[in-house]
Amino acid sequence: MDVNHFFCYNEGTSSGGEWAELKEENVKREEKWYRLDNAATIIPSSIKGADTRVFRIVCELNEEVQPEKLQEALDRAVREFPYLNVALRKGLFWYYLDPVRDRAVVEQEHLPVCSPLYFQGRRNLLYRVNYYGKRINLEMFHVLSDGTGAFGFLERILEFYLSDVHGFTLEKASDRSSAGEKEDDAFRRFYDEAEKEEDQLGSITGTKAYQLNGIKDESLHTHVAEILVNAGDFVRKAHEYNTTAGILATALYIQAIAEEMPTADLDRPIVISVPVNLRQYFPSETARNFFCTILTQYDARGYDGKLESILPAVTESFSAQLTEEHLRKVMNSYTSLTRNPFLRIFPILIKDVTIRGFNRQAKKGVTGSMSNVGRMKLQKEMAPYIHHFTGFMAAPNMQISVLTCGDIMSFGIASGYSEQEVTLKFCRQLTRLGLEVTLSTNDYDEEASTNAVLSEV
Repeated sequence: MDVNHFFCYNEGTSSGGEWAELKEENVKREEKWYRLDNAATIIPSSIKGADTRVFRIVCELNEEVQPEKLQEALDRAVREFPYLNVALRKGLFWYYLDPVRDRAVVEQEHLPVCSPLYFQGRRNLLYRVNYYGKRINLEMFHVLSDGTGAFGFLERILEFYLSDVHGFTLEKASDRSSAGEKEDDAFRRFYDEAEKEEDQLGSITGTKAYQLNGIKDESLHTHVAEILVNAGDFVRKAHEYNTTAGILATALYIQAIAEEMPTADLDRPIVISVPVNLRQYFPSETARNFFCTILTQYDARGYDGKLESILPAVTESFSAQLTEEHLRKVMNSYTSLTRNPFLRIFPILIKDVTIRGFNRQAKKGVTGSMSNVGRMKLQKEMAPYIHHFTGFMAAPNMQISVLTCGDIMSFGIASGYSEQEVTLKFCRQLTRLGLEVTLSTNDYDEEASTNAVLSEV
């Protein structure tokens, strides 16, 4: 896998009128600013080391990228997502998003995956689009959006790009929502003051979860691995276990961790945080954050070396928490920070210290994260030109993102550790199921092959 790169911003010059028109629109919008949504509120205060709170969605094409065409496609797509052209500002009491006139300029990547996008005091954009070989990468600071919202933006870029390069006309635009719908703060819209809250923070901070051990990267870079399997084969394996692909993937992650755990740590539970796209439960077209998390807990003392000893705990956890009633309670709890009358009166400097303390405690209650973004549904005209998608999310411990497109399911693994022991064990679980696995990683040296078909790891 290529060593991944960074991206710079400037107004530059436009090859057409798209950017000039967008710039004029941004001038008209300059007085408009946005509150952070409830999921984004804690993010600026919780950045530390390799945990840049930046995520990446990769689209690998079947052909080399044409950067000039990609720039034109980006300029066109941004006009439909004006909310994204903002900078993060620090107010007296809260952070907020302020429109800027900067243009995102497509460049070839040249710095590590998920490098920082937010720099205190700078008014720069919070996303970047770059390319390398056949890959188009969208990276975004999590205050702007979640994976689902960001994919909508990337999909629009790809529609413009591929239709221009290959000269076809799309039957319909995938993105039919208005700018107002994209900018909607769905947390506020669906907040129900009468609904009880789920004290998820109390649950996390009250649990001392098993923590992954390893050597942290001294340069604070994110180490990534991309694992590809046949999507149909994986789903069939899930059905053989009478479960879903999401539950099977989470159980395999837990199994990889359980096999790595020292005996002395077996009294600590393995806790996996699983983000849930709330758009599946509440009607919203927002491009902003609209998710919450559920927690899957497993007592590794019950692991007998077989996947069957893990699946019931994961299934029970998913069944109990993936209900509209439970998710609404968790969603409401996300508003507690901004609605807390005691905390609201304090200036942001004190809030930063308080939130960092909560965040440190919360990290102790989670072992890792598994995000199933789901199946990427593309227009049929685009399918012949796209090989697969992969997602990566910078994380303090280890995070796996699962994306499916066509026949390929990808597992994007990101961590701040320079060693990839759990990743290799996760590969072993997949190969034990009889799946053919393709592994790519930015940890290989320059002379090593960046892709290996693993019949046995």
